[in-house]
Amino acid sequence: MRGEFELIARHFAPLAADVSGAFGLQDDAAVIQPESGRDLVYTSDTISAGVHYLPDDPAGDVARKLLRVNLSDLAAMGARPEGYLLNAAFQADVEETWIAEFAAGLAADQESYGIHIWGGDTTRTQGATVLSLSAIGSVPHGQCLRRSGARAGNYIFVSGTIGDAAFGLKIALGELADELDGGTQAILVDRYRRPRPRVTLGEGLLARNLATAALDISDGLVADLAHLCAASGLAAEIDAAALPLSTGVQQLIERDSARLSTALTGGDDYELVFAVPSERRDALVELARELDLPLTCIGHLEEGAGEVTVRGPDGTVVKTAQTGWQHF
Repeated sequence: MRGEFELIARHFAPLAADVSGAFGLQDDAAVIQPESGRDLVYTSDTISAGVHYLPDDPAGDVARKLLRVNLSDLAAMGARPEGYLLNAAFQADVEETWIAEFAAGLAADQESYGIHIWGGDTTRTQGATVLSLSAIGSVPHGQCLRRSGARAGNYIFVSGTIGDAAFGLKIALGELADELDGGTQAILVDRYRRPRPRVTLGEGLLARNLATAALDISDGLVADLAHLCAASGLAAEIDAAALPLSTGVQQLIERDSARLSTALTGGDDYELVFAVPSERRDALVELARELDLPLTCIGHLEEGAGEVTVRGPDGTVVKTAQTGWQHF
């Protein structure tokens, strides 16, 4: 294993090559000048082995997940990705090949999402690997999507499909192997390991003034929608029959209807849930067509105090054992 500075020079400095203010990661900090007329948006997330990813997940996928969960936060604000800082505490017995694959995963996503590393820190830990990333984005001055702007009567939309990652985790843990074909299992596991931050969607919602409030679904649809409701001082009602589900998740729920709760509360979707006034629905349909991305209306917001009600096809309330992921 090389020393700390050799590892940085070999694996991480190339990720900063296109950013003059990052100084090749040779200085203690970066110097970046914001673009005139834009505000900076900051977010940070930490993932650790055995909690947010499985110890045997490919290193490149771990890197992509780390970056993408932060990009998802930027997407929820309507922000354009600009740069990021990485703090990596690698477990003491990590092999350099793992670090090389990790850096390669970052490089691939930097190209995909137009973002570059600006700096950070690399160290080791006697425990499990802990990885922290802070992403910086930008929005036009005085503009951003927040959780608190929704109004009663707004429709609730979600992007993509819900529940794939939660079931993908179960499959990665060795469950459900006999219920789905290999190809479908692989799709769901990929959704767990490689979330798809809806950056372009977030920017489009902000630029076209289509959403009054938004956030990304990390802890589960019900839990995160409740956060939006609480911030906006409203309640939400969801139509369970309207939930956008992939073929694999549909098959699993058809075999056991109780699994609907997993789709509603399982977390790790990293789709956007957002509020849309009725007069902007047609414009939203046009955006969905341009992005080739399904955007599904799943309910509405009404007067209330932060509660989320899920109703089944017969109108009865669907009960869930929990609202979503809890860290503590």
